[in-house]
Amino acid sequence: MKKTRGKLLLVAMAMQLSAWGSAYAAGPAYMHTGGRTTQPVGHYEFCQRIAGECSERTAKGAPVELTRKLWATIVNINNSVNTRIKPRTDMENYGVEEYWAYPDNGYGDCEDYALEKRRELMDAGVPAGNLLMTVARQPNGDGHAVLTVRTSLGEFILDNLETKVLSWTDTDYTYLKRQSDQNSGVWVTINDGRSDAVASVR
Repeated sequence: MKKTRGKLLLVAMAMQLSAWGSAYAAGPAYMHTGGRTTQPVGHYEFCQRIAGECSERTAKGAPVELTRKLWATIVNINNSVNTRIKPRTDMENYGVEEYWAYPDNGYGDCEDYALEKRRELMDAGVPAGNLLMTVARQPNGDGHAVLTVRTSLGEFILDNLETKVLSWTDTDYTYLKRQSDQNSGVWVTINDGRSDAVASVR
């Protein structure tokens, strides 16, 4: 019985992996990034406060291989952080408009969720160059921060506003800029390609 259930689970996971590959035919698996751009103020201040957090340099290489084990880790960490951390604005939490931080007190806003997911995935062995803080605009025009995970099967978004881990092309955001995959203290532009909208970022 256990062997049968195990085989069925492997088949189901294989079908899911196959479905991911088919989904990418509708759009690019990887975001198109451009040149260096301004680092969000909140991230700059975060880097100044915590030495070493933004100095990871990685040689340009292939995205991390997306195995079944890694996918399960990504999903588990996304669910855990989204459940464990309670939403609270920076003004409510720290008394300032913008403050990027690890949500060690159990509260945070979008970038804090993303920072925690990045930290936990790095602890799980995912290279820093494949875990990129990313700034986007929501359909209503509000700014938002998520974590982009670069994998061999495309780029996936870990988001505190979404329970599922989705391919970036399956989200409704307009992506603006993110950390460089070669230097975590450098940010680069994103040419979303799915929208003609032009945005400014704080």
